[in-house]
Amino acid sequence: MSKKQNSKLENSGKTEFIFQKKNYLFMFIGLACIALGFILMSGGGSDDPNVFNDDIYNFRRIRLAPTLVLIGLGIEVYAILLNPHKKK
Repeated sequence: MSKKQNSKLENSGKTEFIFQKKNYLFMFIGLACIALGFILMSGGGSDDPNVFNDDIYNFRRIRLAPTLVLIGLGIEVYAILLNPHKKK
């Protein structure tokens, strides 16, 4: 940057953040989806190592939880790419 541009930034005293409230809201929603997916994946183990528990292969752990994690990651990407300064 040139000295003129640098001095203008210093004199304004106003810093602007890259992300706005809308971005952080979507980031929080994405993190909540990811956390919920990992919570749904947990469990299903057996206390006795000689006994096999079939609950590890149920719909919640195999289909629903990974889908929620992927949806949460998609929401995170959207939150990062969202431009709140763009006018309609």
